[in-house]
Formats: sequence, C-alpha cells, structure tokens
Amino acid sequence: MTNYWLVLGIAVFTEIVWALSLKYVQIHPNPWVIGGSVGLSFLNMALLSFAMKGIPAGTAYAIWTGLGAVGVTIGGIIWFGDPLGPVRVFFLALIVTGVVGLKMAS
Repeated sequence: MTNYWLVLGIAVFTEIVWALSLKYVQIHPNPWVIGGSVGLSFLNMALLSFAMKGIPAGTAYAIWTGLGAVGVTIGGIIWFGDPLGPVRVFFLALIVTGVVGLKMAS
C-alpha cells in the first residue's frame, strides 16, 4: 500500500530545497547549481503529482505550498539572513494552523 502522505511530505521537503536552491543560484551561479535546481523542480512536480493520486488535489496542493512557504521562510532566515519578527511568526503559525486543519479534514 502506498503512503501518499509520506510522498507528499517528501514533496514538501523537495519544494523547500528547490526554492532555497533558487536563492543559492543567485549567489553561486554555475552549471552544476543551476542543473541541480532544474532537477529538483522536476522531482518536486513528480512527487506532488504522485501524491495527488491518493490525496485530494486541493488538500495536497495547499499543504505542499503552505509547508513549503514555511520551510523556505525558515531556511531563508537560517542560511540567508532573511528577517524574522513577531508578525512573520504569527502569519507562519496561521499557515501551519491551516495545513493542520486541512489534514484533519481529509
């Protein structure tokens, strides 16, 4: 039995790494970094598409984009010095709350 939720989790992780790789490409542009970013993009889409076989499309997409946005924001803070403040934390918490709600409703 395929665990579509696990595949979606891997897709979220891949989404985060892919989005952060776009920022890294701007800092260190070279063919390997660009190629890795393109490869992650294809893998990312394939994983999301596969997860949608067993999860409603709207739920899968909302979780993928929501957790991806949270992960990229945290990664940007850690690795690229992006700003962090109480308002950003509040809205990130709202995203996570929405994702949890969608999971519980599925």
